Amino acid sequence: MKKILAFVLFSSFAYSQEMPRYLFDELYFADPSIHIFNNKIYIYPSHDIETEVKDPTNGGHYNMKDYHVLTMENIQQDKAKDLGIILKLEDIPWAEKQLWAPDIAEKDGKYYLYFPAKDKDGKFKLGVAVSNQPEGPFKAEDKPIKGSYSIDPAVFKDGKNYYVYFGGLDGGQLQKYRNNKPFAPGTQPENNENALSPKMALLSKNMLEFTEEPKDILILDENGSPLKADDHERRFFEGVWMHKYNNTYYLSYSTGDTHKLVYAIGSTPYGPFTYQGEILTPVVGWTTHHSIVEIYKKWYLFYHDSQPSGGKNYLRSLKVRELFYDENGRIKTMDGKD
Repeated sequence: MKKILAFVLFSSFAYSQEMPRYLFDELYFADPSIHIFNNKIYIYPSHDIETEVKDPTNGGHYNMKDYHVLTMENIQQDKAKDLGIILKLEDIPWAEKQLWAPDIAEKDGKYYLYFPAKDKDGKFKLGVAVSNQPEGPFKAEDKPIKGSYSIDPAVFKDGKNYYVYFGGLDGGQLQKYRNNKPFAPGTQPENNENALSPKMALLSKNMLEFTEEPKDILILDENGSPLKADDHERRFFEGVWMHKYNNTYYLSYSTGDTHKLVYAIGSTPYGPFTYQGEILTPVVGWTTHHSIVEIYKKWYLFYHDSQPSGGKNYLRSLKVRELFYDENGRIKTMDGKD
């Protein structure tokens, strides 16, 4: 997300959208990562499918096996166009299953697709695949990123630097690590302990490696104290995204088991970040992942829910709606059931 923070397509008019709308009907897609390349909107989602795996334990029924790319010529286009498969599970040498939420970045005319997958030992790692064009196809590196773990990579460009943010609890395995090392108990902190943080690292010049040990991103309450593990209304669970608005960094994420999309703000890409509030109340389905981008000088929230599939958590559909800030830069809360 990962990142070019302000995506602007030049136009003679601005398009206003009052209500959310679905972007694709023929297949189930989720976890939309949105970028503007060559004055066109590109959507990089995960691809939800029905498979032989029905057990929801640790997200086993999210058994995705490929990535597609979708495009839109402009934001007022009614539906996105599917350009087809850009990377398949069998073409990733180190991966065994579960191609979850991806992101992409462009540098010097090359495109780098970042994705999580479980390796042969059942551990989530982050991988990279490279293409000379945003439409793909992408060729995966032979091995995952050294030192990577967990899920939900989001890449953010700030000046000349590219940062990758990642992490997710429960099925995302973040609780199985402490200080970037395996944590044998594999449990979350006690209720009165600090909540686990999303991670971040600066990417190397070749975009294929971390240049530093992943760092914790502190999320603080209104008193400047780290959020606690039992604060399920506010603490990080998964699906991190970063954007910049009026020189402030906005870290947004899902609270998971309380099903909210929330955000915190900070003055640097490393944080710390102070919790601000809800972006989106719970959607139909278990939770949602998202992107926040600027198009035609307006801001938009791209996300998913499970309403078209009748509430099946593992069969989700992409949506978009306009997002608004107040005069103090606070994001106005939206109703996820719309």
